Amino acid sequence: MKEIQPQQLAKKQKTDEEVNVIDVREDEEVAQGKIPGAKHIPLGQITDRINELDENSYYYVVCRSGGRSGRACEILAAKGFDVTNIAGGMLAWEDETE
Repeated sequence: MKEIQPQQLAKKQKTDEEVNVIDVREDEEVAQGKIPGAKHIPLGQITDRINELDENSYYYVVCRSGGRSGRACEILAAKGFDVTNIAGGMLAWEDETE
């Protein structure tokens, strides 16, 4: 599974590169903050809502610490999507980008 470090993703965002992020955390977790522009699809809904995603786009997937997003990456990759897990999840994002 491909992974990207949070600081690398933040750098891509700052250069106006198209960055599609899927946040697979639960509602109450996302309410505490998310990566700007991230699309919220809880892990338990990913297969039911896969039609909301463009199979020609590249996606970065995040959760709290990297476990659920890793599972989401496996599910999406099996369906033909090009995905990368954000290493360390939101815990690492907050540490690296603040």
